[in-house]
Amino acid sequence: MFDPKECILYSGGAGGAEAEFGAQAERYGLQEVHFSFEGHQPARARGLRVLTSEELALKDVSLGYVSKLMNRTFSSAPKFRAVLQSICWQVSSGHEVFVVGSILPDGTVKGGTGWGAEYSKICNKPLYVFDQERKNWFQWVETEWRAAVDPIIGHHHFTGTGTRFLTDEGREAIAGLFARSFSR
Repeated sequence: MFDPKECILYSGGAGGAEAEFGAQAERYGLQEVHFSFEGHQPARARGLRVLTSEELALKDVSLGYVSKLMNRTFSSAPKFRAVLQSICWQVSSGHEVFVVGSILPDGTVKGGTGWGAEYSKICNKPLYVFDQERKNWFQWVETEWRAAVDPIIGHHHFTGTGTRFLTDEGREAIAGLFARSFSR
């Protein structure tokens, strides 16, 4: 088990799952870095890191590639592109990734959150998703999702992201993750 003061949560600070990851990090005394950009209104201000346009450009992604990879069409609006770029900053900064959302039948995760999960797979990062519909944690293992029993945070630097539509079960899953990882 780590000393929480030595750990950093990387996130986006948006409402829902990211705000809850941040609240739990603050509760346990972890550092937080929430990547944002001009024009974005994060729910958490603690640890806010506003990326410059040059920094966002370093993580630019092909929307055609992302759409094809995830079997859906994404907006080409500049703000949506900045969201995807900031997600790349979140994922690349952590050594493992925890997501709260819903795993779709094609193995991707629903919504923009899904890009964080897919980028984690591309970067070969340990990846866990709490599926709010199935009310269970899953881990990506090589080419498939496998049930994960009570995962813990295993690295000093980790990413926590997910849906804006957090359920009570999702909130409890995040709280349980922190409790198991940083018991008081």
